[in-house]
Amino acid sequence: MTGTETRRSAVTSVWPGRLSAEDVDLIVGALCGLLPDWLPRQRWYAGKGHAATGVRPLLAEVVVPGVPALVQTVFRTDEGECYQLLIGAGPSARESATDVPSDAVIGTVRAADGRLMTLHEAGADPDLLSRLLDRFVRAETCGTLEFHRSPDAVIPEGLRAKPLNAEQSNTSVAFGDRMMLKVLRRIVAGVNPELEMLAALGQAVGVPSAAPLAWAQAVGPFGVEPATLCILQEFVTSRGDGWDIATAQAEACIRGDCDVNAALGGFPDEAFALGRATAQVHLALAAQLGSHALSLSETEELTDALTDRLDSALVDVPDIAPYARGLRTAYQDLRETVRQGNSLPIQRIHGDLHLGQTLRAAHGWVLIDFEGEPGHPLAERRHLQPAVRDVAAMLRSFDYAAHHALGEVVGVPPGERGCGDPRGARLERRAAAWVVHSRRAFCAGYTAAGGPDPRSSPVLLRAFEADKAVYEALYEARNRPQWLPIPLAAVRRLAHGSRFMG
Repeated sequence: MTGTETRRSAVTSVWPGRLSAEDVDLIVGALCGLLPDWLPRQRWYAGKGHAATGVRPLLAEVVVPGVPALVQTVFRTDEGECYQLLIGAGPSARESATDVPSDAVIGTVRAADGRLMTLHEAGADPDLLSRLLDRFVRAETCGTLEFHRSPDAVIPEGLRAKPLNAEQSNTSVAFGDRMMLKVLRRIVAGVNPELEMLAALGQAVGVPSAAPLAWAQAVGPFGVEPATLCILQEFVTSRGDGWDIATAQAEACIRGDCDVNAALGGFPDEAFALGRATAQVHLALAAQLGSHALSLSETEELTDALTDRLDSALVDVPDIAPYARGLRTAYQDLRETVRQGNSLPIQRIHGDLHLGQTLRAAHGWVLIDFEGEPGHPLAERRHLQPAVRDVAAMLRSFDYAAHHALGEVVGVPPGERGCGDPRGARLERRAAAWVVHSRRAFCAGYTAAGGPDPRSSPVLLRAFEADKAVYEALYEARNRPQWLPIPLAAVRRLAHGSRFMG
């Protein structure tokens, strides 16, 4: 027996195996006092820069009994956001058989019998997460929680959990190379877009995807509709995500390690394959979940939404103001195109597509994270939209990858680069050439897989690229001002009527 096992055995011998109902009430009461200070420090907290003035519990179920126990909870802030926390509750730190990272500790509370319990967020606790897997294997009800399995899903038991650190808005946990658990942090009642679309893609033939194996949902606390809390899906073994691969190859080209007009570090071939994979996903979603032509009223609703987003961005990013007229013209051109009888199909789309949402598996590219833009309302994320919106978002991602790579080469971010440096100008031309070739290859691959050639709809592409660039400008102004020149350059180009860079 190892030292840790001996210690765990000793702790277990003096701790009861289950939390009492009174213990759970005490834990929830303590969290109501602790979370307003603790929540704003978490990377997945939506109200960055704003305190949580108060919280109230919506859900608290003991899903893993023992020492420590795991309590699955959801709290609603006074600001109206709902957050899921996986709370580990066990012996105080000096008695504990496991090491809890200090930044995961939320606080302490006295149990009903006087024991001092440490409360920690268990999203990075491999022991508790490994034990949580058993709930999905058994697919049972636990109070107001329901654990469901997909038909014919095979869920191996006994796999060790490995928390991942990549995501910002949720928490991901790998179980070997077999499964991945996504713990949703911001909870909204209703049909979960990712669960819905992954299930649809699982019914399609020849479309690689991370099929859903099981999920957990809360029934009751959110009203009539259940709320999805976790999704267990197949693990995609890959050699990296699109962002890492693209930026590495873009950097090689900018440094001159390849012929910018030829191989480009090999990425045009990858961009072509990524375009094919994106078109295959779009065609499958349209076949499984339906599509129809955008009506005139839907067109007006869409362009009004684009204009509203622009108006909102202008408040925080006055640098956009000189280009506002040209951007509004781009949106109006979209409306006029449909009014003139040009059909624009709408369907379910990814909704937040970029290079970081793709994985390069052995058999090709796989698109992941179909929940849409987390900051948008659930109903909006499930709206039918033009597929070219995803295409425009990916084309913008190529631009970002090149600028990131350029920053790595020259050693300074965009907002700090000087003018008049011949070497810098040469490197910028190579970065721009990499973007052009990657965009062309992506569109060619999209078309080769049966999707409509995005380059044949320049008005649509311009409008949705402009909308994405405005969104990026707002994000950068709030979070990374030194990167604001990247989307502003795109805003300027698109406002002046340039429809396709390349």
